[in-house]
Amino acid sequence: MTINRRGFVAAFPFVLAGCATVRQSPAESAIGSSYASMYAAVDTEPFPVPAIDLRKVKPAFLRREVAYRTDEWPGTIVVDPAARYAYLVLENGRALRYGVGVGKEEALNFRGEATIARKAEWPGWRPTLDMIKRDPKRYGPLKNGLPGGAGNPLGPRALYLYRDGRDTYYRLHGTVEPWTIGTTVSSGCIRLLNQDIMDLYRRVPVGTKVVVLPAGAATA
Repeated sequence: MTINRRGFVAAFPFVLAGCATVRQSPAESAIGSSYASMYAAVDTEPFPVPAIDLRKVKPAFLRREVAYRTDEWPGTIVVDPAARYAYLVLENGRALRYGVGVGKEEALNFRGEATIARKAEWPGWRPTLDMIKRDPKRYGPLKNGLPGGAGNPLGPRALYLYRDGRDTYYRLHGTVEPWTIGTTVSSGCIRLLNQDIMDLYRRVPVGTKVVVLPAGAATA
């Protein structure tokens, strides 16, 4: 079969497309390098913190500073379950935004105000009685809990939410399943990428106010 000149000219862009190399702009390359560094492996901890495979996390849920309107004071953490974000309020209408995973059902999600009354590095974990009741096959064998470590579902850090001086049994913590960030997956706690919970942990002291919005109250 022969191809006339007109046909070849018409097909020429597609020929080029088949062998073209997609090149990133300097800005795109810088952003990619920044995130690769931000979510690199951490080898200075008692247990290894693996690098995040950024191909498995939607870019929208990676940590960044954003414009954020709120009446809350700087230093407050605002969790928006509907949008799957946690915000650390900064000054001048800005916030650090972290992607999160939230409860599978609205009834499992904590709502309202709380205080970080405890912080822990490499925390131990034990399923609550409600978790065991809901899923005895999964959580029953773990009723005695797990020590802190690389396989612990809370990851390298946990922030414990208290209300009126009592433990709510809700935490902001890391995860061994980074691909679940941005989804409804947990039993009600707020999970972050391990590098993100480590970043948030070092920024907030005990006594920090946390506001968890209702699941239907997404904000910009």
